[in-house]
Amino acid sequence: MRISKSRHDWKKLSANRWSGSVSEWKTLKLGAAISIKHGFAFKGEYFSDRGPGPILVTPGNFAIGGGFKEGKAKYYHGPTIAGYGLSPGDLIVTMTDLSKGGDTLGYPAIVPAGPQYLHNQRIGLVQIKDDSAIDQRFLSYALRTAAYRAHVLGSATGSTVRHTSPSRIEAYSLRVPRLVDQIAIGSVLGSLDDKIAVNDRIATTVRSLAMAKFSSSLMTPGVREVELSELTSVLVRGITPQYSEDSDALVVVNQKCIREGQVDLRPARRTLRGRAKAPKLLERNDVLVNSTGVGTLGRVARWTSTTEATVDSHVTIVRFDPAQVDPVLGGMALIAAQQEIEMLGEGSTGQTELSRVRLGSHRLAMPTNQTAANLRPVIDSLESRGDAAIAESAALARLRDALLPKLMSGDIKVREAERVVEEAI
Repeated sequence: MRISKSRHDWKKLSANRWSGSVSEWKTLKLGAAISIKHGFAFKGEYFSDRGPGPILVTPGNFAIGGGFKEGKAKYYHGPTIAGYGLSPGDLIVTMTDLSKGGDTLGYPAIVPAGPQYLHNQRIGLVQIKDDSAIDQRFLSYALRTAAYRAHVLGSATGSTVRHTSPSRIEAYSLRVPRLVDQIAIGSVLGSLDDKIAVNDRIATTVRSLAMAKFSSSLMTPGVREVELSELTSVLVRGITPQYSEDSDALVVVNQKCIREGQVDLRPARRTLRGRAKAPKLLERNDVLVNSTGVGTLGRVARWTSTTEATVDSHVTIVRFDPAQVDPVLGGMALIAAQQEIEMLGEGSTGQTELSRVRLGSHRLAMPTNQTAANLRPVIDSLESRGDAAIAESAALARLRDALLPKLMSGDIKVREAERVVEEAI
């Protein structure tokens, strides 16, 4: 079943929709209102990194905290399997997680519009059996709460790879308000996620434009190739964090934060401040390179934030020397070389490493100084728009995460939350 409620539909409901009190909320066992369908084990011989074609949904498409995350697409070029195509608006959950902490295990996501996605194994499709008992969008947020997470992790199996199942998820019980109030809660939280999605598209688009401008600059005469180490003042791995939940602790960027040439701080953690010192404290226009692991090694992103932060030991900090190259253009060159950098890893499967020596010896294509000087204002303008969109998304995500437990517990009314959201967007 797909979400059909408009984010504004709840405004059309009766004026007395807020009259219900928390004491009127009912306990609902999920299995009474939903079922979860297993995905299909598509054959690996038909997988490809190149499109076009349908895209397999994997656990990597689930963001920490919930939500759909675009990743490196895994295309399927095999025979059609009836009944395992996903539709925009479908609610899905991940039932396998490779991290010891089960970072995304059980979290929900809404299938976005766009390419055709396939219902892959270890992904559950949530099917509403009783739509008078539960609203799908409300449910998608209920599956992000701390109580649900405790249930999923507490009943999970496996140590290195964590697993849950349809029956375990369906066994979860939660308190729910009347259906009209469920719709209202889902809509007000959804309005924040809708705006975040718009901002993410803006950030991706302007970064693509900036990269296109840079690539064009390499078509002009006088392009030179220089070893990365000759252009940098710092080329160093990050720290081993001592994690802290203190809001004043130092932000630690990890490999999950680095994607599509940008840094998303939503998966970041925090460490005690004494763990990081210069040069491992990030500076604006540093470039971050994922340096371990299959599938993540070689991803590159520019650091454009003013947030005090460092990186963990799986990420390399590249700091360009302004006396040798414009740091912004150096960063663009490194992003442009990402596919080549991904091939520089060494070691066995599962323990692949990108050494500083290998990275430093990589040769970057750079435009002439005059071309770079002409290009820099154009890049700055585009990047500032993307940075603003990312910053707003981060603020909206914090607001959503603050409102979610309060709305789900009835601590605040939707009208109160709506006023806060309207001020924010």
